[in-house]
Amino acid sequence: MKKNFYNIIKGKFLVSDDAFKNWRFIIFLSALALMMIASSHQADKKVHQIARLSNQVKELKSEYVDVRMQLMQTKMESKIIKAMESRDLFPSEIPPQKVIIKKSE
Repeated sequence: MKKNFYNIIKGKFLVSDDAFKNWRFIIFLSALALMMIASSHQADKKVHQIARLSNQVKELKSEYVDVRMQLMQTKMESKIIKAMESRDLFPSEIPPQKVIIKKSE
């Protein structure tokens, strides 16, 4: 056990006769580690993008509510009456009447 540990620390497994399979395994592990690092970076990018987009959605929702409130205020009858007074248009004093047309044969 002690001998194997010293051989690993000294690196004899990299220069021995069957070192080729050890090198292949080390290269495989290195490639796997690089793929894991790249994958985690991609995941981080996605998380940041999702956070940025959710902030944009919140801003757009609040802007929508604000514009809808402004629209509702401008559609109010009192606001329309005030806006039309500058053009000398006033609401009718006479209530509307229903016109009924009867067909004659």
